[in-house]
Amino acid sequence: MFDTVILLTGPVEQSTLGALLRSHNPHLRVHPAATAADVDALDPALLSRARLVAFTTAVIVPSKVLNALGYGAYNFHPGPPEYPGWAPAHFAVYDHAPLFGATAHVMVERVDSGPIVGVEWFAVPPGTTVYNLECLAYVALARLYWLLAKHLATECTPLPEIGAQWSGRKSSRRSYTEMCTISPDISKEELDRRVRAFGGEYFGISHTVELHGHTFRLVKPEAESEPAVRLDQIASALLASADQERAPLQATG
Repeated sequence: MFDTVILLTGPVEQSTLGALLRSHNPHLRVHPAATAADVDALDPALLSRARLVAFTTAVIVPSKVLNALGYGAYNFHPGPPEYPGWAPAHFAVYDHAPLFGATAHVMVERVDSGPIVGVEWFAVPPGTTVYNLECLAYVALARLYWLLAKHLATECTPLPEIGAQWSGRKSSRRSYTEMCTISPDISKEELDRRVRAFGGEYFGISHTVELHGHTFRLVKPEAESEPAVRLDQIASALLASADQERAPLQATG
């Protein structure tokens, strides 16, 4: 019998996202998980009566866990279907993408490839930085979670697929690092484009250039650092507002 949602997300999201699920189903047990070790430690008896919901997590859920879940697994990805994989906002900024968004999909063994159950789109404002785009994507993701939370908390049946398809190259830590490896003959235009999208030592990865046997590393000035993102506050404010207004939001494909 379905009675548990395993909520795989960071500690700042656990309280808000778990409370929303319980508001739809007061008898629901929300089991927190944050790390790969937490997932590996899940009891098979728990898995058989549970659904797993992952929200902006880098943890890859192994197939043995996915196969043991009685009610499926869903991932909330902070990027649209055109940007599967790692650090989607960075690659969208590099591409000057006019549209961006958030995707909810069934979790399968291959990352960001399962059937899509919801998408939230928005237009990218001119001059948007990676930081701002990630904040906008997070807001879209919270809206999408609010839309689907009732079904996730109360229904045994799977979420309906919407027919949208994944497309584009799936990014990875390796492809991100490749974008940070600079050729000495790079044009100024291309260098500026890469610094804008991949600069700032995100994930501990810096731009480097090899020159005459020496490696040079570009370090972002401290004055240019972005403020820390309080994602829990963004999610709490958005979900509280949506709950009060019962806005007629719809996920679109």
